[in-house]
Amino acid sequence: MKKLSSKIWLLIVLFLSATVVFMFIFTHFLYEQLYVEDTKTTMIEVGEKLQTKYTGGKVTDELIAEIDAYAAYSNLEIFAVRNPRELSACVPFEIDYDALIGVDERQQLLQGKGVTKIGYEERFERQIISVILPFTDQNRLEGIIYVYYPLAKISELAQQEVILLVTGAVMFLIVAAFFVYYGMRKILQPLAKLQRAVGKMTTGQYETRVTVTSNDEIGSLSAAFNQMAAAIQREDEAQKSFLATVSHELRTPISYVKGYSEAIQNGLVDVQQREEAIQIISREASRMERLTNELMQLARKDDITASEFDPLVLAENLRDAICLLSQQVMNKQIQIIQNFDEELIVLGDEQKQQQVWINVIENAIRYSHEQAQIIITTSKRENQAVITVQDFGIGIPKDDLPHVTERFYRVNKARSRADGGSGLGLSIVEQIVKQHNGTLKIESKSEQGTRVIVTLPLMEES
Repeated sequence: MKKLSSKIWLLIVLFLSATVVFMFIFTHFLYEQLYVEDTKTTMIEVGEKLQTKYTGGKVTDELIAEIDAYAAYSNLEIFAVRNPRELSACVPFEIDYDALIGVDERQQLLQGKGVTKIGYEERFERQIISVILPFTDQNRLEGIIYVYYPLAKISELAQQEVILLVTGAVMFLIVAAFFVYYGMRKILQPLAKLQRAVGKMTTGQYETRVTVTSNDEIGSLSAAFNQMAAAIQREDEAQKSFLATVSHELRTPISYVKGYSEAIQNGLVDVQQREEAIQIISREASRMERLTNELMQLARKDDITASEFDPLVLAENLRDAICLLSQQVMNKQIQIIQNFDEELIVLGDEQKQQQVWINVIENAIRYSHEQAQIIITTSKRENQAVITVQDFGIGIPKDDLPHVTERFYRVNKARSRADGGSGLGLSIVEQIVKQHNGTLKIESKSEQGTRVIVTLPLMEES
């Protein structure tokens, strides 16, 4: 796999190569359009001026001598002849008369138009540009003016400048290469650090961070990596804490079950104590069963969709949950006051929603004083159903309130275990409420009670 630096260098080389090719093409374009065209225009202008000296009739020796005299002071090679075939004796190179003046060219000359030709001449080892202008009288070709000029090569036009240009180009490339190398190293250095940090992350070093040194895309990438690393570290710590808590939660009931079962098996428990030991084993087994069920509930997450929901009468669902908790209500002689809007219908999974109400109401019962009241209210707010469970029990301290939906979090660890709580109930409640596109809000004050507010979308009327 190619490195990013190699790709950047390849891109730079391709760019420079394209620049060189473009400059080569552009230079030849300028050579043709400026130098060659300017030379041709000058030759035509000179030829046309000399052409004006002809007044008609035969081409005289005086006219030819006058043109020769002008040519002696011109940088152009100029000849005036009566017969085009006489050019062979005038110019220092071979001329193919038929190729120089063919049928088409002769017609142009008879019409008074000039003929321009460009061709390579081995004697001069360069291109020759020539202009032929006619002396015509009454549609007769009496003679011609032949002007030619050996075109200079591009290298000859700027022989000294080319050396300077090449030298300057080499110096520029050296300087540019240095700055490009330095710039690439400066740009790619954070990426190299980021790559090393990723390598450390893959080995489990989640505390790895990179220094953000810029505000550009690489800086944003580094900041995003730090955020990701922090999130992974938190998740790893939470997972370790979760596993440690699960192990701790299971260790106690397993110790009870193992200890008492071995004692019974080895005859260390008398008949009177055996019934009590069996009750303890059954209680701890039930605790383990409940804990594993709650863990499975959190692990599955059961991503259900709205298409799987059924219409539920909210008041009936709440009454069913209260009925299932009737024994706990009677044991603490608690009065549950129900203020239900009988017309509220929500969409959802009946068992999951009932699990929400059981967990919330059970918590209210558990942490309420004996002979206390619990007020359960449902109401409509815009297109949502609002369910409120209010108790007047021991409440939740302010510092603990933001954490009560975290897994295995307990406000009073010793009391929670004695009461059979696992610290997973509100985590499950929050998960199920989110699956139903609802919200969970908990308000509480120590020794004044707790209010749990759940909002769920109402079923839309057809």
